[in-house]
Amino acid sequence: MPTSPTEVLLSWSGGKDCLMTLQRLREDASWRVVGLLTTVNQHFQRIAMHGVRRDILQAQARALGLPLVVAELEWPSSNDAYEAAFAAALDEAQARWPGLRHIAFGDLFLEDVRAYRQKQLAQLDWEGIFPLWGEDTTALAHRFVAEGHLARLCCVDTQQLHGRFAGHAFDASLLASLPGSADPCGERGEFHTLSFGGPLFEHDLPLRQGELVTRDERFRYCDFLLDD
Repeated sequence: MPTSPTEVLLSWSGGKDCLMTLQRLREDASWRVVGLLTTVNQHFQRIAMHGVRRDILQAQARALGLPLVVAELEWPSSNDAYEAAFAAALDEAQARWPGLRHIAFGDLFLEDVRAYRQKQLAQLDWEGIFPLWGEDTTALAHRFVAEGHLARLCCVDTQQLHGRFAGHAFDASLLASLPGSADPCGERGEFHTLSFGGPLFEHDLPLRQGELVTRDERFRYCDFLLDD
């Protein structure tokens, strides 16, 4: 008899890599994605690191047909506080889906990040999976565009990439204009993205570009809003 798929939670930043991870998991009959876990800055009501508004996060979850589990993070915060919030969110997920022990990440090649996640999860009796690990990031980026997924750059590290890229569509023209020093998927933190449409979404999100802001004299954020 065929075995039932294993339930898995997906770590969700709102960007393209976690969207491609969702696609990969949905293509694999051995997994069933039950929900998305996102860390949100309580003070700003935005996705941590990416700076995406909470209402857009909620709209993403609805359009992808998945419930949302939120790790609420105070501001300012610390790594200990992050780990506590993350652990509390995993506890909440297990209460909703008893027996859940796996969480997927969209990490691509940073060994230290993967090792950190695995160590943290082992302490909580969870297991991390990395469906995209080791894939060629150039091929992955071009596949994302070719398959019709939609994303915009919501944050740029201006120490690695020119700030003019903030707000740019993640498309063929962007990939052609990235400097050779930049990973095409931004895996070293060159940029972060906001996914808002394409084949996995029930409908494209009606985004409107807002203001551009530079924080910490380094990170260039592009705000996005939902049109009514």
